[in-house]
Amino acid sequence: MDTDKLTQVEGIIRSLGKVAVAYSGGVDSTLLLYIAHQQSGSDCLAVTADSCLFPHRELLQAKEFCAQHRIDHLIVTHDALAVQGICTNPPDRCYHCKKDLFTRIQALANSRGINHVIDGTNADDTSDYRPGLKALHELGVVSPFMEAGVTKDEIYALSSLYKLPTARKKSFACLATRIPYGEAITIQKLRRIDMAEQFLLDEGLTQVRVRSHGDLARIETDKAGMAALAKEDMRARVHQAFIKMGFSYVSLDLLEYKSGSMNINL
Repeated sequence: MDTDKLTQVEGIIRSLGKVAVAYSGGVDSTLLLYIAHQQSGSDCLAVTADSCLFPHRELLQAKEFCAQHRIDHLIVTHDALAVQGICTNPPDRCYHCKKDLFTRIQALANSRGINHVIDGTNADDTSDYRPGLKALHELGVVSPFMEAGVTKDEIYALSSLYKLPTARKKSFACLATRIPYGEAITIQKLRRIDMAEQFLLDEGLTQVRVRSHGDLARIETDKAGMAALAKEDMRARVHQAFIKMGFSYVSLDLLEYKSGSMNINL
């Protein structure tokens, strides 16, 4: 990362005093939390959502990182499907989700005497359809990486330099992004998607999405994943496992994984 950008990020964080970091356990928020903890020490609070929209493994990894680095860490329960504008899955679903979740994070932070919430949104996040950014702006959430023009590649580079456990972690998005807009989101669908993706991860794939189209599972993965799924025994294991999970059909997308692929028709 450009040292000027890093200096700017550090300066933004220091200028805020006490901060609460919206910490998902992903690549961006882990680096942000690490930097914030370096700059603010005990004035830095990590807040992670316990939500059906995120795999439980993400919560466990977030807890482990905070424990290892002795970072004050709080969990906020987020019943996302009870929030109006989420379970019906409209195109602006992410706006309603972010607005509700970050309102809760802000309230929790304020109860601890913290007036500023920061998040890991980066400069590349403006290149795709992201209605959640509007909610962050409305709530006054500060995004140091975006303000400093820090890109995803630079986040990976700095994560590697700091030897963070997420330095090679693939990008992740909430499970609701696997379901086409307009199709209702249910806890059963989310759990099935989570199980399917975890199965593929356990089989050695690293970049993967299981898009749910009714009873059809459409697997998106990278070149290495496509090569692995080209093997007959692998295909058989995946098919058998997905059928047991409740899918009737299992397909492999012929294009490599691309973030935001469900936004193609917007």
